[in-house]
Amino acid sequence: MSGAFAAIKRQWLLYHLGDPRFRFMWDTPPADEWVAIDCETTGLDTRRDEIVAIAAVRIHGNRVLCSDRLELLVKPERRVVSPDSVRVHGLRERDVAKGIAMDEALRRLLEFIGSRPLVGYYLEFDVAMIDRALFPMLGMGLPQPKIEVSALYYEYRNRQRPMHERGGDMDLRFATIMSDLGLPQRPAHDALNDAVMAALAFLKLRGLSMS
Repeated sequence: MSGAFAAIKRQWLLYHLGDPRFRFMWDTPPADEWVAIDCETTGLDTRRDEIVAIAAVRIHGNRVLCSDRLELLVKPERRVVSPDSVRVHGLRERDVAKGIAMDEALRRLLEFIGSRPLVGYYLEFDVAMIDRALFPMLGMGLPQPKIEVSALYYEYRNRQRPMHERGGDMDLRFATIMSDLGLPQRPAHDALNDAVMAALAFLKLRGLSMS
């Protein structure tokens, strides 16, 4: 995207922004900073299910700032937490009933992210869930650049393959990626743990790509 086109698009989005308090999302991001995010949900249907937990952690330079994090429990408005989802993330209806409203969670999340690029594993799902909840507030979704950890890993490992084997299938499970990169694994399907692991994988892959 050319600089002129990007500037025009930015102005168009700002003009149509539903709440001017969040104009900061289009500011120039701080140098060498990112935010890793993850969500837990009532299910896997991005059109109907709801978010029950959001976590985010900031990355600065080559460090994951675990002390600079956001953890939110969110009370769903309509959907009950399915038994299958409880088996995955352990959050029961009685747990999420103590959560905050989605609008408040979004406000706090956006303020935490600012204009920083987003990092995650299966980030497309998390962003789709957030965007659907965000659209009534802003009339648009998250504008920040998105970085998918599994795509970085695929590109890294694909470059190491013989030319005739490139482009083939690859095991992109989160546990496989973390193990192959020699990174510590936290219990999965906890929003903060998954955000921290995505941040660690991002930094490791970024370092490998620069070496």
